[in-house]
Amino acid sequence: MTEPFALTFAALFGAIIGSFLNVCIHRLPRNTSIVWPASACPSCGRSLSWFENVPIVSYVFLGGRCRTCRAPITARYPIVEGLTAALFALAWWYYGPGPLLASRLIFVCALVVLFAIDLEHHLLPNIITLPGIAIGFLLSFITPPGWQSSLIGIVVGGGVLYLIAEGYYLVRHEEGLGMGDVKMLGMVGAFIGWKLTLLSLMIASFAGTIVGIALIVTRRGTMKYALPFGTFLAIGAAASATVGQTILDWYFRLW
Repeated sequence: MTEPFALTFAALFGAIIGSFLNVCIHRLPRNTSIVWPASACPSCGRSLSWFENVPIVSYVFLGGRCRTCRAPITARYPIVEGLTAALFALAWWYYGPGPLLASRLIFVCALVVLFAIDLEHHLLPNIITLPGIAIGFLLSFITPPGWQSSLIGIVVGGGVLYLIAEGYYLVRHEEGLGMGDVKMLGMVGAFIGWKLTLLSLMIASFAGTIVGIALIVTRRGTMKYALPFGTFLAIGAAASATVGQTILDWYFRLW
């Protein structure tokens, strides 16, 4: 398989998977089945035809509106499909075919779903994070980081955020982090090991701080504004899974 063809195939396959991820993003927070019923317009309830489910293309063809009731369709659909397509192509180019590619694609799908759901609902569903911990750990027996680093990553990832959450509650007597964040970082640890998990936490905290300061400066939020931390964890984990080791090597060379 030539490289351009492989990348194109990976992108097309990613777009199709992205369409399914949109179903998960829409239905999981509502506690409805992701396999039944068939996709329908959220406004009028009409079942969608096959040509209305073509990733990205259908959104453009329909002008971002339902064919029947003309209600607007959220731009999240083509964004998620396009993002997943790009990430699948990038993963193929970066990792190449093999078990590690499969592991990273499962990981990135979970991150995309958690990113979008937390951004919209401030929710990190257990149905993603808990199976993600188990799958990441099982895959670590045949892919990096290895089962020992994966196991430590689960404990360290979940444990660090749990201690931070408990410490914040003891000091402020209010919840600062949800248990969803704890379980999500445990999942991250299962897939990429404890070192990159700590880096993910650092990147997420830095990004969250920058966004929080920007919201305060622009008067769109206050010190008590609840940021979707899982969204920042997804960004940190994606960065760590790809360039994280390079960042760590650079940092330790400074010392």
